[in-house]
Amino acid sequence: MPSTSTTYGTITSNPTTFPSHAKHTRRPWPELFSLSSFCLPISAGDAKARIKINLSYFRVNYVIIALTILFLTLLWHPTSMIVFLITFIFWWFLYLFNDNPVVIFNRPVDDNVVLGVLSFATVLLLVLTHVGINVLVGLIIGVVVVGIHAAFRGTEDLGFPGEEEENGLLSVVGSQPLRPTSGYNRI
Repeated sequence: MPSTSTTYGTITSNPTTFPSHAKHTRRPWPELFSLSSFCLPISAGDAKARIKINLSYFRVNYVIIALTILFLTLLWHPTSMIVFLITFIFWWFLYLFNDNPVVIFNRPVDDNVVLGVLSFATVLLLVLTHVGINVLVGLIIGVVVVGIHAAFRGTEDLGFPGEEEENGLLSVVGSQPLRPTSGYNRI
């Protein structure tokens, strides 16, 4: 028989996880490049945690930065630029500015799958245009730039969905009481 008791005071969500609609949101560029939010991480563990949180929070912005760096490595290869611009159209409609999940055969496709397929297709098509070394250099530079930014950008000022309710004043005022108040207790 299932338990009917309620546990009060538990937090049901983790601030490093976002709902699917929040994962797929382009954040404002001033928020991404806010100079006041940059500081050195305390330890390697802190840097790793910052990278994980920032990659989740600024996912679309980081994809745009990486695609821009990749595009800049193709400036002297017009055929590759045309192929890149064609794949960028797919990026635009399927990932960057699509607020709804991609649906194939009446089933929604996860954002990570769309990101992986688009990344693989872009790299494959560009390598087929004989600019493999340019693609490799562009991807390495993109990963380094995004990784350094994600490690040095603090996460304290990020507005996690639902954080105000869990950690702010509302956690005290709007929370459930510790004891049930369904009536008077006998003394």
